[in-house]
Amino acid sequence: MTVANSVHLSQSNAISVISRKKFAAVAMLAVLLGYFAYVFVAFDVVGLYQKSSSENAMTLIRDSYSYKVHVARDNRSNDLSVKIEGENKGAYPDGVTPDWVSVSEGKTVIELTDGHVITFGEGDVEYFIPDYGTVWAEPTRRGVDVKFPEGEIPDYISASKNRLMIKTDQGRLTVTRNRTEVFRYFLGWELFFFTLDSPYHGMSVSEIAQRAVSGEAGAIWSDFWNNRMWLHKDVAWAIFETILMAFLGTFGAAIVALPLAFLAAKNFTPLQSVRFFMRRIFDFIRGVDALIFTIMLSRAFGPGPMTGALAILITDTGSFGKMFSETLENIDDKQVEGVQSTGAKPLQRYRFGVLPQVTPVLMSLVLYFFESNTRSATIIGAITGGGIGLLLTQAMYTQKDWEEVSYYIILIILMVIFMDWLSGKLRAMLISGTSNDTM
Repeated sequence: MTVANSVHLSQSNAISVISRKKFAAVAMLAVLLGYFAYVFVAFDVVGLYQKSSSENAMTLIRDSYSYKVHVARDNRSNDLSVKIEGENKGAYPDGVTPDWVSVSEGKTVIELTDGHVITFGEGDVEYFIPDYGTVWAEPTRRGVDVKFPEGEIPDYISASKNRLMIKTDQGRLTVTRNRTEVFRYFLGWELFFFTLDSPYHGMSVSEIAQRAVSGEAGAIWSDFWNNRMWLHKDVAWAIFETILMAFLGTFGAAIVALPLAFLAAKNFTPLQSVRFFMRRIFDFIRGVDALIFTIMLSRAFGPGPMTGALAILITDTGSFGKMFSETLENIDDKQVEGVQSTGAKPLQRYRFGVLPQVTPVLMSLVLYFFESNTRSATIIGAITGGGIGLLLTQAMYTQKDWEEVSYYIILIILMVIFMDWLSGKLRAMLISGTSNDTM
């Protein structure tokens, strides 16, 4: 074969390889596009977009960093109530109203922002809207009679025979036959520290500090800790339950998995049938998600944090068993032989020849899983009825107090950050301790 023929053959092979790679790239791109098209149709993306509501999304976002004050009148008895977030625990005492609500005989005037004013008359309601006019409504036995200014009705007003609703950036008015209600948004989490009945409500930070220095620190802490709206004491206990579930489940799984891992390691169990059996058990346990075990155990033992801890224990036993056995198979046999040469018994060989080698690695794995299980315990707690996960799901189900949802999510993030920091510190101590021992 001549040199020219060799060069030509090499060029042909190179072109062929490049062509195959181009074809493979185009084929892969076509497969991905086909998969995304399938997902687009199978998950009904168009239908989801049509069902979505940007208004509801904005309401949830606004509720997460603000609160509402409800001013409501019973149209049958004319009784007036002013409540923060509409809860009885946040109700203003009788005869006490915010400075933007004024009450006189037969009339209640509610001043919103930007010149919006709502007036409760003896039986009717008026809402003055700048640049539009005054909307008048009167609840009756037949429904709600409404009169609008001349012209086209704005989109933020919806009216029917039995209901009138006006939603503006300044507030919201709802009128039905039995109830007239106004609420107004304010930034912040109201009553987060002290409720309305606390003597420290409305005080500045400096005033509270002076009271604390003068001997009222215990009373101040008690009012905050026993806050009836935010339930700080219950939230702190829920955080503790979540960490406890993760701790008991993770370290309990490590204790159970360690002796079983010896049965799955080939350098400690010569019988292949025993090793095969133990490894299949580990595969089965870790192949089932912790949430499945959580549902099964909650049906068997009832709800509670111990059920969640047991679910984590079972799942992590499979994972730890596999990883521990692989770690045991990679130990240095010379150290074991050295201990054996002293006449040590099998248990002593394990204690002084094996465990010192694997303990730093095993503890690092356990600490990593403990950190991860702290997050998992939040979801597991929502199913088993314990921990911060339960409070979070309850707040979401009500669709009312989304500022509490924000509060719980922030606490969960802080908890995970703390556990990550603590786990990292402990792992670093183990690694540095190991390196110092080998020097």
